Amino acid sequence: MNFIYDNNRIYAKDESGLLLAEVTFPARDDLRVDINHVYVDESLRGQGIASNLMLEAYNFIKAKNLKIVAKCPYAISWFKKHEEYQDIVINVKTKK
Repeated sequence: MNFIYDNNRIYAKDESGLLLAEVTFPARDDLRVDINHVYVDESLRGQGIASNLMLEAYNFIKAKNLKIVAKCPYAISWFKKHEEYQDIVINVKTKK
């Protein structure tokens, strides 16, 4: 899947323009963004696309030297399962 990158959004559409997947992360302030929405079209769920999208968002946000506040339930759950990506996440921490 080819993702399209905007300032505060990463997404994919099909040939007809239908939204297939999306993660949004509006700026909270100059140093932080909120991951507030993760979406994958029903027809594509269960294929790991949301997880791939989260990894793309993590890398994109980290490259901008920003911190993440996870607001979306999926994002919170994803960061809890992937401790290795919690280095820039403010509100989700797990103990080893």
